[in-house]
Amino acid sequence: MAELRWAESAVKDLDNVCTYIAEDSEEYARMFARRIMEAIETAAVFPHSGRIVPELKDEKVREKVLSNYRIIYRINNDAVEVVRIIHNARNFKDITQ
Repeated sequence: MAELRWAESAVKDLDNVCTYIAEDSEEYARMFARRIMEAIETAAVFPHSGRIVPELKDEKVREKVLSNYRIIYRINNDAVEVVRIIHNARNFKDITQ
């Protein structure tokens, strides 16, 4: 299993999404966070299981899609770093600039 790291941007993303969901349902926010964590743990065990981010076409930058969210992570040797968690409706180029 690769070491799992979180970029500050990904931590903020997850917090923002869960806060937004919790406005309607704290239970759904907890469920969403749990599903995100499960997807990320799978990526740590099988780093190449996610698809290559189409906008970047970089073998080391991959994503898992969960519901309407993209979990973007980078593979660095023996580590997987979660970089962003973004809604599908957001323009990826706006986020990376």
